[in-house]
Amino acid sequence: MLGNTKAFSSFSVDDLAKAKEFYGGTLGLRVSDSEFGVLFLHPANGDSRIMVYPKDNHAPASFTVLNFPVDDIDQAVDDLTARGIRFERYDGFKQDEKGIVRDEMGPGIAWFADPAGNIIAVLQES
Repeated sequence: MLGNTKAFSSFSVDDLAKAKEFYGGTLGLRVSDSEFGVLFLHPANGDSRIMVYPKDNHAPASFTVLNFPVDDIDQAVDDLTARGIRFERYDGFKQDEKGIVRDEMGPGIAWFADPAGNIIAVLQES
């Protein structure tokens, strides 16, 4: 029944203007406003979109809400760090000096937070 729909994901933020500046300006994504008071992120992979909506009682997600596969994780982390991104450190993960987890269990991955505290990741594309 839903197999032919264009599903999309969404997450909340506490300040839509800050989110627009962060995702559009800092991260360089194409963003668009909606007549319904939400923001859409448009990743480079065609016609997909991600809805970001304001929520007065927003609580940051305690899990990764958005993943960006990259060709070179070291370069991506360096570029994001130069743009003011601070990478998260988590107990239980062996992270290098840049904050990247590199192990045999999966691709290299590093996490950072958006201004609303939601967790975003860059991960090495295989």
